[in-house]
Amino acid sequence: MLLAAVLAGCASVSSPDPRDPWEGMNRATFEFNDAVDRAVLKPVAEGYRFVLPEIVRTGIRNFFSNLQDPWIALNQLLQGKVERALDDASRFLWNSTFGLGGVLDVATDMRLPKHNEDFGQTLAVWGVDSGPYFVIPILGPSTVRDAAGIVVATQAYLPWQLPKWLDFNNRVTWQWSLTGLDLVQTRANLLDATNLLEEAALDRYAFIRDAYFQRRRNLIYDGNPPPLPASDDKPAAVPNDPQTDAGAPAIEAAQREGPPATAQPGEAAPPFRLVEPQVPADASDALSNDAHAVAPAP
Repeated sequence: MLLAAVLAGCASVSSPDPRDPWEGMNRATFEFNDAVDRAVLKPVAEGYRFVLPEIVRTGIRNFFSNLQDPWIALNQLLQGKVERALDDASRFLWNSTFGLGGVLDVATDMRLPKHNEDFGQTLAVWGVDSGPYFVIPILGPSTVRDAAGIVVATQAYLPWQLPKWLDFNNRVTWQWSLTGLDLVQTRANLLDATNLLEEAALDRYAFIRDAYFQRRRNLIYDGNPPPLPASDDKPAAVPNDPQTDAGAPAIEAAQREGPPATAQPGEAAPPFRLVEPQVPADASDALSNDAHAVAPAP
């Protein structure tokens, strides 16, 4: 697989995206991930959804979501968001106790909203550039910065660490079972999205790449990203602004030239020019008089 990725990375791309200098390699990894998903992950996720009722799937989803909250709270703190960090820590406390180990999401009913923070977002807040787009085998789309965040996050992944910290019997079996269940339930929750993607996207790779960058930007700025800066060769256009309307200069020049001249016999017709219609100053009075003139007698 590594040899195929290296060879694919050497292939030229007709319209390269500056965010994706490794597009050849990434497309090869994307195809590998897609093949694994179609052959293994998607069928297992479909069977998981078919066998388990929705209430059980919701409990499993809540359980793994609850295990993410301590790591989310720590990243909130590292980003200086103390109030949100306290909210996420409180979510974990309430759901782990009154929510029966996180199976029930009682914190949301207590108006403690669920957040989404990871170490990749923390690095972004600290000013680390995203780096090139990078598709990770099995895990999917990422960037160099976010991939580094994933490496750090593995040390805080509770489904893997809890059996070790609590010294479970058959620790390795517990670790792989919890990790596999988390992977399957995550894939099952994405079935509808991937089905829609397969129907709507012409180039699934490019669609996923662009969607990934948009979503990460939205997460980094907590749902309120600033406007993207305009490039030097293509300034951002302002709607209905005559300074950025390509047709405005021609219209203004035609208006300054006045009405079109009448062609003389034997001469070619002059080019068409746009003329701004002039409204007479006494138009309202004239319209009012006309209205009285046609009004029926009482």
